Amino acid sequence: MFSIAAGLLFLTALLLPVYLIRRFHPLVWPMHVLALIAAAGIGLAPGTALLNSPYGTFIYLFSFIFLVVWGLGGLFAYRLRRGKHAVAAQQ
Repeated sequence: MFSIAAGLLFLTALLLPVYLIRRFHPLVWPMHVLALIAAAGIGLAPGTALLNSPYGTFIYLFSFIFLVVWGLGGLFAYRLRRGKHAVAAQQ
């Protein structure tokens, strides 16, 4: 049962930022860069007492996965969206 909850949590961490990017569009790309910097900070941080518990590990991994997907997805979607508008403006 615990592994099913973990799988659902990580699936949510992957799909929630994708939904938010599709719903609200990536308007401010520096926020996505800051999300990647925060994810790098979380990923490179030394272990704490919170990481010794399963719930602490879930919190760390959820936030890391969410921020990475949010940061990369926002930058790629922003670039693709800007590319379409740039092509339309030239025609």
